[in-house]
Amino acid sequence: MASDSGDGLATLKRCLSVLRDPRNDSEQFAALLLVTKAVRAGEVDAKTRRQIFDAIGFTFPTRLLISQQPPADCPPHTFRALGLTLLACFCTDPQLAGHSQILNKIPTFNDILLSPCDPDCTSMVDDVYQCLSAILATARGPRALVTKGTVSALCQAYLSGGHGSERALTLLVGLLAIAEAKCWHRDAPQLLAVLSKLSSDFLKAEDMTKFELCEVLPRFIPLSHPLTENSQGSECLCRLYKGLADVLGSKLSQAQRDPALKLAASLVQACGAEWIPAGRAGSKFLALLVNLACVEVRLSLEEPDPLEVEGKKEVVTACYVLMEMGIQECLREENPLLENVQKMQLMRIMEEAFGAVIFYLRQVKQEELQDPFIFASVRVLGAWMAEETSSLKQEICELLPFLVDYARKLFKEGSPAESPPQAELVSTEGSALPHDALRFLLPGFCHLTAEDKPRDILIAEGAPALLCEYFLQQWEVLTSEPTAPAPLTSTEMSLQTVCGIFLNLVVTAPDLVRRDKTFSSLMDVLLKSLPLLLPQKHHLVLAANVATLGLMMARILAGSAALQGTQRAKEFFGAAIGFLCQAHVAQAEPSSDRLALAVSPAYASAWDDIAELWFLGMQAWAGCVPLLPWLPHTALGARWLQGMAQLLSQVTPASVDCELVTAFQAVLVELARASQQCREVILSHQGTEWANLYGMAALEQCLAEQRGASSTPGGK
Repeated sequence: MASDSGDGLATLKRCLSVLRDPRNDSEQFAALLLVTKAVRAGEVDAKTRRQIFDAIGFTFPTRLLISQQPPADCPPHTFRALGLTLLACFCTDPQLAGHSQILNKIPTFNDILLSPCDPDCTSMVDDVYQCLSAILATARGPRALVTKGTVSALCQAYLSGGHGSERALTLLVGLLAIAEAKCWHRDAPQLLAVLSKLSSDFLKAEDMTKFELCEVLPRFIPLSHPLTENSQGSECLCRLYKGLADVLGSKLSQAQRDPALKLAASLVQACGAEWIPAGRAGSKFLALLVNLACVEVRLSLEEPDPLEVEGKKEVVTACYVLMEMGIQECLREENPLLENVQKMQLMRIMEEAFGAVIFYLRQVKQEELQDPFIFASVRVLGAWMAEETSSLKQEICELLPFLVDYARKLFKEGSPAESPPQAELVSTEGSALPHDALRFLLPGFCHLTAEDKPRDILIAEGAPALLCEYFLQQWEVLTSEPTAPAPLTSTEMSLQTVCGIFLNLVVTAPDLVRRDKTFSSLMDVLLKSLPLLLPQKHHLVLAANVATLGLMMARILAGSAALQGTQRAKEFFGAAIGFLCQAHVAQAEPSSDRLALAVSPAYASAWDDIAELWFLGMQAWAGCVPLLPWLPHTALGARWLQGMAQLLSQVTPASVDCELVTAFQAVLVELARASQQCREVILSHQGTEWANLYGMAALEQCLAEQRGASSTPGGK
């Protein structure tokens, strides 16, 4: 053997010498045949492969690929096959595989995949797959493959079922793992055709193929391309549902159940629960799915050494996705998939599973905090805390120090920890940064700050300071985004929720607001933010949160230097007036010539979200007037009094409910008490008459007292 190997190496060296300096074409061709034979037989090591490249470069294989004249008595594709073998040999070197000369050959590789494959051409197809696999592994390769049409070629190669079609599927899986959105954007019809075949095979399979397909199918279920938007995608989802219902309704081993749960999770990521049909069978399947996920989580996390088995974290993360869907479906009131009995049962089962998640997180060591699975576990617990406020309260309170510390560490360090793909149920733009654990905890914290015990823990752990820093960072993200109207981003939602948390603290812990410098810093941010935010009508809900929070904090921090008539404070309160005064308009009553008070069209779509904030804002603005002597002048400058007087004079009193009357009266009374000029404006607009008409007794009394005082000798 050693002798044979030595002879072969000597022959190769002679061939390379000939290739470097051929005396004629026939000698070069003979040497080339010997070299390619050695390459195909796997007799060439990395060093020798490089020597072959150094001897002939890219020019010679390129000539072979385009040559139309094969040697005498040789098949037509002889030169092309030799060229491909050499290129496949070169591609084993990662540096060469990413070379522009190789990337430029991608259209040729695609053509060969799409050409009819004779039995004597299979080696060409094998070489093409070797080249494409090597290109995929390079930095520039995936983009080049997508833009040069390889996705479509691979789809057709797989669907044709010809030689190497399984390798086409493997390459598609690899490409989709790296560039899913680009692939679907460019080649959706072809990828949908592959998914159609895979889903049909999945439904029909009665052997282990079914479970092998469970591993492949998730890559073909896109997050970026809704499958429910066309009939072919909907048919695929229907087949996948039926196949999974068949699988999960059977007795399975662990190795069979795990890939089925991961496939179900990928469907939930892409489509929510839309792929599960309404009706008894669908509700039974959904309940089974969530039940199995909860059981898997408990079995995995309650063990003394959880998650030691390879791949187990991936499965549990998929189960987290199914549990999040379970929470959403249990809370769904419109067209629910689950019956009330099923909802109650699932909530109890999920409570036990979340108990296991808490148990697991309490065991986490500091050195494990970078593990993406910890992030996924915190995220899913955040989803539970956001919706279920009564169960596991004691356990959650005990875990709060860990949650705050974990969120702080990731936020401060800009940690690389991130949620695995299976955990990404929502869009990852905006604030969904890799270190943004806080985003998933905010809704739960908002509930918890309304209660004494968890609020005290959060305050003791320094949550307010962390949330203030987070608000600042998210505000910077928001202001760097395009100003055009767009769907609600996670950044904006996070900012709204942080405002809700701070509102709770302002109401329940005013002493904390007075003494903690965090709130002075926050006040400065709010003073600056509202004037920028209010003109952008698509940010109305956030503006309502910022205005109301700022006004309520101003009552507590009225003595701070920032609020002593500074330009920024005046701009903030002017903007707050803008928010408050534009909420209502006079509108013609149906079938009547009378006018009624109505929510303004600009506020109508958001009114359910901001009505409570508006009433709180009116109350807080009124409360600031006695504390900030310069405020009446701001109100006069904005002509707010004239606007209120005109509105109340125009509409029928019956169209203004008691709560609105109280809100308007609070502001009017405080301004009338604080400023003679404000009183005069109210009186000059028939204030006494409409105060009587609306039953504003406090305003009537205030106006009468002040009028009496001004008519008394020495009265002002």
